Amino acid sequence: MTTAESLEALAALSRKYGADPDYVFLGGGNTSFKTDTELFIKPSGVALATIQPRQFLPMEREALRKVFEVAPQVPPEAREEVVKNLQLAAVRPLGAGRPSVEAPVHEVIQYPYVVHTHPALVNGLTCARNGAEAAARLFPEALWMDYCNPGSTLAFLVKEALEAAAARQGGVQPRVLFLQKHGVFIGGNSAQEVEETYARVMETLRQAYKEAGVSLEEPACEEAAEEELEEVAPRLRALLAAPGDPLPVVHCVGRGNAFAGPLTPDHVVYAKSFAFRGEPTPEALEAFRQERGYLPKVVEVPGKALFTVGTTRNDALSTAIALANARKIEALAQAFGGVLYLTEKEYSFIENWEVESYRRSVNAAGKASRLQNRVCVVTGGAQGFGLGIARHLAQEGGTLVLADMNYQGAQEAAEQLNRDYGKNRAFAVAVNVADEESVQKMVADVVREVGGIDLFVNNAGVVRSGSVMELSLKDFSFVTNINYLGYFLCCKHAARVMARQMVRPDSPWTDIVQVNSKSGLEGSNRNGAYAGSKFGGIGLTQSFAKELVTSHVKVNSVCPGNYLDGPLWSDPVKGLFVQYLQAGKVPGATSVEDVREFYMAKVPMHRGCLPEDVGRAIVYCVEQQYETGQAIPVTGGQNMLHA
Repeated sequence: MTTAESLEALAALSRKYGADPDYVFLGGGNTSFKTDTELFIKPSGVALATIQPRQFLPMEREALRKVFEVAPQVPPEAREEVVKNLQLAAVRPLGAGRPSVEAPVHEVIQYPYVVHTHPALVNGLTCARNGAEAAARLFPEALWMDYCNPGSTLAFLVKEALEAAAARQGGVQPRVLFLQKHGVFIGGNSAQEVEETYARVMETLRQAYKEAGVSLEEPACEEAAEEELEEVAPRLRALLAAPGDPLPVVHCVGRGNAFAGPLTPDHVVYAKSFAFRGEPTPEALEAFRQERGYLPKVVEVPGKALFTVGTTRNDALSTAIALANARKIEALAQAFGGVLYLTEKEYSFIENWEVESYRRSVNAAGKASRLQNRVCVVTGGAQGFGLGIARHLAQEGGTLVLADMNYQGAQEAAEQLNRDYGKNRAFAVAVNVADEESVQKMVADVVREVGGIDLFVNNAGVVRSGSVMELSLKDFSFVTNINYLGYFLCCKHAARVMARQMVRPDSPWTDIVQVNSKSGLEGSNRNGAYAGSKFGGIGLTQSFAKELVTSHVKVNSVCPGNYLDGPLWSDPVKGLFVQYLQAGKVPGATSVEDVREFYMAKVPMHRGCLPEDVGRAIVYCVEQQYETGQAIPVTGGQNMLHA
């Protein structure tokens, strides 16, 4: 095979294991292929699940081997920095990327193909008290290495162990290398050979767990009660926030037990070494911070809920994956004498290791923005104005919740936002804003997923136009129920959650912003149901603002002009252009274009209002700390506040 063909095979092998949660979680692991002169390895920050042949980083093997010549001459406290620089110097071309920290380990394994992963089935063995004895019994041909710190120390010890094993076996290294509390390396002369070896290892372990009566299933969590979540999660968000920072995401995984201690370096990186257990009072969380040096990323409130915490939703969900993996490993390790956790010396090294700091910085890369990591709920967010507003808030750094009766449409819109603005930046919830039970469930779903709300945009609205002498009670009630009653219901349940996030006098302010209308500032001919609901909405805004200010909740309305290009106006069947033409609202109009021009002429800036115009006004409401109870025109000059 040519080198290009070999890299194709390596990429396919990498994606196979990288996309399988039984082998890899959170993008961990690394793979390589080597020729006589070059080592091609997965770069740091690139996921195995998606890696392409061109992404493997070429390293000059002769230059890489200098790690083993130079590093031993360097004082231990400076060795990791020297090794890092030697690895970077071996990259070809120089500066092309940062290789996996385990590149020297791949170099000393004699096989052309090397795959290193952290399967839960394997780590049930490597994290067990009797793991070494069980490995010797189950895999007599494999090499077991007791735990050592990652980095240069690991590379030197692996080199020494492999050379000794090869000397005992006629110059041939073992194909399988188990690293205590860390995973497995498997080498082969071909990609197929690696796959066959992996299959044998995993099948042997499955049989061993079966014989020990240990389930291979992940331990399940029970469902946490909604009322307890809404009481605990918003308050927990506030208590875990550093002063001046946005509130973190608090994600509920259910009701169950947290892990009991640090298992592997990956678990320490993503979930910290220890979870918090107990009632999350300010005193208890501060005591945890004083003891551990950090606030927890996993919180178990006994008998109530189990939470993961992150600065972003993606961070919290990553911690949830690490938590689930840890719980599974703890259960599997019972087959081999119970769990053997990392010692204080071992986990302290990981917590302070520069390489893992770099890894965290890659995962958290991104500049600060105006709505940085704030949870923003937008009702009516599946399409039109709501989706346009949501997109603008995502551009400003928000975590978006698209709430809509059209749940499938909201899901599709959220998926598109995730593609455009980053993994797990948006998700969908179902809601009928005119139904209290549905609104209550929407808020509960948001709290379960992210812990609370920072910005609630009450955007869902409908229009039914017609003369007061002809409009049906059904249409009038429909408009009123969505635009007026729906606003009340959403404020009622969202404000309860927001108020619980105020735990100190200096707790951050949160915001409710109603997307009202210019028709809430001035009556609308043959559109009384809509204008009345919007006038009433401003009355609610002013009243709620006076009440909720003591809970650090600001309440404002933004009053857009006409979104002439949106589906509300332009839909060829139900759009307002069609409705207004049929209702005779525009004198002399004989076509939809006549109606459009009539409304365009009313705007001094001579264009319709756009979602980004409203998005900017909403962000203004959030940033303005001395503004509540206001109705802000966004009309291109069509409606102006009066002195």
